[in-house]
Amino acid sequence: MTTNIDLQDKANRYLWMQAKGWADMAEMGEPIIIDHATGISVTDIEGNTWLDVNGGYASVNIGYGKKEIADAVMHQMLQLSYYPEQTTTLPNVLLAEKLAELTPGDLTRVWPVSGGSEANEIAIRMARAYHVRRGDKGRYKIISRKGSYHGATFGVAWLGRSQFMGLDEYEPGPPGMIYAAQPNPYNCEFGGKSPAECAALCAKDVENLIIQNQPDTVAAFIGEPITSSLGAVVPGDKYWPLIREICDYYGVVLIDDEVVCGFGRTGKMFGMDHFGITPDIMTFAKGLGSSYIPVGAVIATSQIADAFAGKENIFYAALTAGGHPVSAASALMNINIIQKEGLVDCSAKAGQYFIDCLKDLADRHSIVGDVRGLGLLVALEIDPKVNFTIDDEGLAKWLVRKFKERGLLLRTLSRVIQMSPPLCVTQIEIDLIVEALDSTLTELASYISKG
Repeated sequence: MTTNIDLQDKANRYLWMQAKGWADMAEMGEPIIIDHATGISVTDIEGNTWLDVNGGYASVNIGYGKKEIADAVMHQMLQLSYYPEQTTTLPNVLLAEKLAELTPGDLTRVWPVSGGSEANEIAIRMARAYHVRRGDKGRYKIISRKGSYHGATFGVAWLGRSQFMGLDEYEPGPPGMIYAAQPNPYNCEFGGKSPAECAALCAKDVENLIIQNQPDTVAAFIGEPITSSLGAVVPGDKYWPLIREICDYYGVVLIDDEVVCGFGRTGKMFGMDHFGITPDIMTFAKGLGSSYIPVGAVIATSQIADAFAGKENIFYAALTAGGHPVSAASALMNINIIQKEGLVDCSAKAGQYFIDCLKDLADRHSIVGDVRGLGLLVALEIDPKVNFTIDDEGLAKWLVRKFKERGLLLRTLSRVIQMSPPLCVTQIEIDLIVEALDSTLTELASYISKG
């Protein structure tokens, strides 16, 4: 009989896991090997159960264990597992139609992919190709925000130049990457004293960068509506309308990365719905299929897509798994569940309850500097002015270990604790999460440096 220790040994001998080294895992008696899951609870092969507070990679929007997805996948596999070149399938056509119906404005033309990194790679290529088709061959530069994350493949890995990507090992990066300020009201790069002031200053930074880098060389601006990589950073209300105006004025394509924020995560169907604008290109993955099957998509406005219309005017970016009929069928059922179970509204209501609980927690713990988020993309940030007897890297590892001891699987980065549970999370489960956070913060206070 194969034991948990046997499987862990095999994992640490053969498996190259994401974001964790096998030597560290072996030392800590890991990896945890998950056997089954339902809702937001996951159980390992030894019967230990935790709450998955990150919701996979902020991606299991409908929760674990939905039989309807399995049934849809099996039916499609038995019906048609793949398709001949230069044809399409029923689920692909229906998914494209559904995405066009759900998205704002004249976003109508869908390019299927198999994940978020691919989606953003295609969006960048699409923006650059769009300018070429219109005669602006010199537009190749891309503006992203400092610290943002838009994927792990080579091109998009450099967007935001996240400190957690280890990009120094892959130099040189692609040309034309420009980095703007994050519109973070808690820690505004330009000293804004309110969300509105920070929004205006950070939007102006984007305009200044366009001017400094010559407008006729800038192809696109890309950003998440709410920045997930830095812990649910919500910009002031005017930020995105200002960015829309700036992009329009200088002819820059506006790309909205909805890989994390989309499909109910922020309490609306899409994160950009909070700000009332239509981007030129929108990218999806994660919540599009709730990570049951790899799936993603890019949707463009008719203005962008029409630049590729006409005889032999092809956008060359074929992906073998893009538009896979099984993935499309899974995504269609996932969207159906989100709508049928009212999970967008659930996210808004549960998220507000979560935020209120976290604010109460902050009132009891002076080491909490900020509580923020929308829907079920929320974060708690430990005050950067508080010094501990362990450094930030050690602090993050300590927090993860303590959360695990208290029944939470919750990965943190530095001092930011971001939480993105499945949209079906209950108030009772939120109470359990907050209770574990409460006791952990109480214990953490004993590590405050006295010096």
